[in-house]
Amino acid sequence: MPGAVAPVRLILTRPRAQADDWARRMAALGVPTDALPLIEIEPADDPAPIAAAWSILPAMALAMFVSPNAVEHFFDHRPAGAAWPERTWAATVGPGSARALVERGVPQARLVQPPAASDSLDSEHLWPELVRVAGSDWSGRRALLVRGDGGREWLGDRLRDAGAEVEAVSVYRRTCPRLSEETAALLRAAMAAPERHVWLFSSSEAIGHLEALEKGTRVETVEGGRGDPSLPGWGHVRALATHERIAARAQALGVGHVVLVRPEAEAVAAGFRMLSGSTLESPT
Repeated sequence: MPGAVAPVRLILTRPRAQADDWARRMAALGVPTDALPLIEIEPADDPAPIAAAWSILPAMALAMFVSPNAVEHFFDHRPAGAAWPERTWAATVGPGSARALVERGVPQARLVQPPAASDSLDSEHLWPELVRVAGSDWSGRRALLVRGDGGREWLGDRLRDAGAEVEAVSVYRRTCPRLSEETAALLRAAMAAPERHVWLFSSSEAIGHLEALEKGTRVETVEGGRGDPSLPGWGHVRALATHERIAARAQALGVGHVVLVRPEAEAVAAGFRMLSGSTLESPT
C-alpha cells in the first residue's frame, strides 16, 4: 500500500549462529527481525587443551558451559564414540545452552540449570541448584569451566570456596566483528530512525562493540558525504536486555528505553510488542 509505514523490527545482536536460530523463533511468533551480530566467534587457536579436557572429563564432578558457543566448540572436539560420563553433571544458565547440551547427548537427568521461574538466569541462580543436586561440600571433587577467552569468575570462586579443584578451558575467542556493507547500512538505518527498531542485547561486551562500531560508521558516513547519523542519538534508542548487568551497560551507553526480559523467545516477543508500542514498561 502506498505510504504504508514499515513495521518496527527487532535487531538481533547475538553471534551469527545464535542470531539465525533466534530469527526463526521470532518469525514463528510474528516478530520481524534483522541480524546485526556484535560478537564474532572464532575457534580457539590451539585445540590441544580441548582434547585434554575431554580426556579428564570422566574425572570431573561438574562441567559448566557458559554459552551455546561453548557447547558447540567443546563438542566439535569430542573423541569418536565418547559418551557423556555417567557421574558428571553438566551445568549452564541459559535455555539455549541447555538445548544444545541435550542435542549432543547429555542426559536430561545430568543437566543442572536455574529453575524456570528464577528472577534471572545467571550463575547466582545456578549455584543453589548445584548445591541441591550435588551438595555444598565439594572437597576432593573437580570442576571444569568451558568458556571463551575470559569471563566471570563468580561460579568458579563459589566452587573453590566449597573445596573444589577448578579448571578452565577456553574453546573459542570473542572479537569485535567487521561490518559488511549490509550490516553497516542496517546500523546507519537503526541509528537514523530509532523509532523503527528495537535492539535485543544479550551481552555487555556486545554493547561495547556496538559503541565502537557506531562511532566508526558515523565517521565513515560523514566522510562519505552521506550526512551525520549521530542524531537522534542513543537517548531515542529502545532495547531489550536479558540481564540486569546488560541493561546497566546499555543505560551507561545512553540508551533511552531499556526493558529487562528473560532470554526466552516468548518473553522477548512480549517485550518487543510492549516496547514497540506506546507503553514503555517492563513486561511481567
